[in-house]
Amino acid sequence: MTEKNVLLEIEKEIAVITINRPKALNALNFDMITDLEQILIGLEKDDTVRVVIITGEKHFAAGADISGMAEFSPDEVRAYSFRHCFNRIENFPKPMIAVISGFALGGGLELALACDLRIGDKTAKLGLPEINLGLLPGAGGTIRLPRLIGAARAKELIFSGAPVDAEVALQYGLLNKIADDPLAEAKKMARMLASKPPVSLKMAKQCVNMAFDVEGVKAIEFESVAFAYCFATEDRREGVKAFAEKRAPKFTGK
Repeated sequence: MTEKNVLLEIEKEIAVITINRPKALNALNFDMITDLEQILIGLEKDDTVRVVIITGEKHFAAGADISGMAEFSPDEVRAYSFRHCFNRIENFPKPMIAVISGFALGGGLELALACDLRIGDKTAKLGLPEINLGLLPGAGGTIRLPRLIGAARAKELIFSGAPVDAEVALQYGLLNKIADDPLAEAKKMARMLASKPPVSLKMAKQCVNMAFDVEGVKAIEFESVAFAYCFATEDRREGVKAFAEKRAPKFTGK
């Protein structure tokens, strides 16, 4: 029986996706990305799941499996790019948290960058080494990294190909937190996020993402539409009522 390369475990409102190719340092290939995308499609439809965590067995992901792409033509590489899956993650309607131990390099870091939040431990090594292979990041790295940490620092990492450790990543804003047990910390954060109104989280994520893609006035107009949309929800009424009654709200996603 073939061992699955991508595992899924659901704990109440939290889904944990684990990349499971430890012998290959979780190097990403097209079969894994296809499996990951199919899992995401299922989780998007599952209203009981409110937060998704992505982690790896031993390491997060040490890049793309270059050996499987060596003989591809440029058109084939572009057709089978990981960008479609990573775009799905960036635009996923629920919060996504990457949990990073060990290597998050190349496509592995690009996967983490597509997530909303990143929590690592002290073993984490993050970088985009594609330049050393005569390449450049090809699944969103040159776009998402400068948005996150600024152009100058992003250029330093991309141009040099050198990884940074967890402390530097935290200083740069590449990691949100460092924890001795990053998965436990991510689950703690996920439980907090799962207690929030799902519609408001979804719309807030869209607004923040749009801030980088749309001219300012249009983005602000979209924000006002999102605000009005949330204002019409049952969760907004529950939130106001709970505040007045000095109790914790119980959001249903309606």
